[in-house]
Formats: sequence, C-alpha cells, structure tokens
Amino acid sequence: MAETTRFAPSPTGLLHLGHAYAAWFAQDAASGGRFLLRLEDIDRTRCRAEFETAIFADLAWLGLAWEQPVRRQSEHLAQYQAALDRLAGAGLLYPCFCSRADIAAAGAAPQGPDGPIYPGTCRSLAAGEIDRRLAAGVPYALRLDMARATAGMAPLRFTDREAGTIDALPEQFGDIVLARKEMPTSYHLAVTVDDAAQGVTLVTRGRDLLPATHLHRLLQALLDLPVPDYHHHRLITDAGGRRLAKRDRDLTLASLRAAGVTPAELRARLAIG
Repeated sequence: MAETTRFAPSPTGLLHLGHAYAAWFAQDAASGGRFLLRLEDIDRTRCRAEFETAIFADLAWLGLAWEQPVRRQSEHLAQYQAALDRLAGAGLLYPCFCSRADIAAAGAAPQGPDGPIYPGTCRSLAAGEIDRRLAAGVPYALRLDMARATAGMAPLRFTDREAGTIDALPEQFGDIVLARKEMPTSYHLAVTVDDAAQGVTLVTRGRDLLPATHLHRLLQALLDLPVPDYHHHRLITDAGGRRLAKRDRDLTLASLRAAGVTPAELRARLAIG
C-alpha cells in the first residue's frame, strides 16, 4: 500500500548512522508513495545553515530522493500560532512563569515522559496577576491544561504497525509546554500540525518517541486533525548499547563516507533489505 512518509531531522549537527536507518526506513515504508523531507529548525540558537547543507548532501549520497519543496518549520510559524490560538480560545492554555529552578524547588514530582510532571503552580493564578507579570516582561511558557483538555473526551487510540492498537494516555505528560515566549512552538505541537499539513499517512520514527504519540493523539483530537498510522522502529546503538547521538562524530555519515564506506555497505550493516 502506497503511503506518505517523512524524514524530519533538525539541522543542529551532522547526521549519523541512526539517521541513515530512519531515513531509509521512512522511504521504504512509503512503498512507492510520497517520501517527504522536513527540517525541524525552530530552535534558531542551535540550527545552522551548514548543517542543513550537510543533510541534503548526506541524504543524496544515501540515494534518497524526496518530494519538493522541503518543509522548514521556521517558515510555518503562523500555522503553529493558529493552533495555539484555537487551544487558547477553548480555554485550554495558561501562561506559566515558573523557571526550572522554581519547579525543582517545589519538591519532588513524579516523572513523565518529558521529565518531572509540572505541579500546576501557575494554573490558578488570578487574571490580574497574570496581566501584571506579562506587562513586566516576565518570561513564560504556554502550558496545556491537561485536566481540562481531557475532561469528557472519549477514549483515544492510535495504531502502531508493530505494537497494534494502543490506548492513548496523554495524562502521563501533565500540563505540557506547547510554546515559550522565545520559542513559538514546541516539538509536540509542531510535528502534529506538520504531519497533518503534509498529508502524512504513516509516521515512522524511533521507539524512543512512542510515548510522545500519546500526547500527539490528544492534540490531533483537540485540533480536529487526521490520525496517521505509526511505526516506531528499532534504535541504532553503539557497541555499548547506547543510542547514537550527534556527538558520535566517528559514526557521522560524513566520516563514514570519507572512510570509503559505501551506502550498500551501510544498508548491509544496518540489516536493511
């Protein structure tokens, strides 16, 4: 069955062996359908033009061909803002002025998929106090009021091509951050909006991101977005079993290419048919 899939790296470093696996997996999963490339470049403090250029070079070397134009998240801020406006209009967002130190000082909190679950300190701030802090320019984040967002909602599910049908449990995230004053959208909101905007029918990504799908399923329901299928694939690790990261310079595609490794040898090494 032909699918629309995507590979969505961030231009914050060089691609490594794990990226090659994810990109090949996404293209193969398209089964002759559409294979898209998306650059998740919202973090302008870490994204670099040279890394974007390197991504294109690495993927071309791997023999990948993607549909044009490439979607850059930085060019679609209005879409993310529209989603935030819709959630705010439904009374589901509130500004949070807590710093990480403030949250840590509030005491031990249970751990969610993204770290400690926010204790809700700013959830019930009076409107006047919120206005005062905003006027004073106090840094803030926009959080999703999880209790309100899930109140009265029918059970949500999503399908993973390996694990089958999964009940979505977004409550495990608590009041997740969806935007910050200096960052117009979060990863969770942006990828949910992007996948819908691009018509992605099958989201392929590493198993480490399976928990995030619980939250993305809720955002799809709140924003009336289509629900794709998912395939959370295995992770590529080093000899010690540690998941690869961009700091693993000896396993970057550029270094492997310079060492004379061929794409065919990489596919064999990664056990890709």
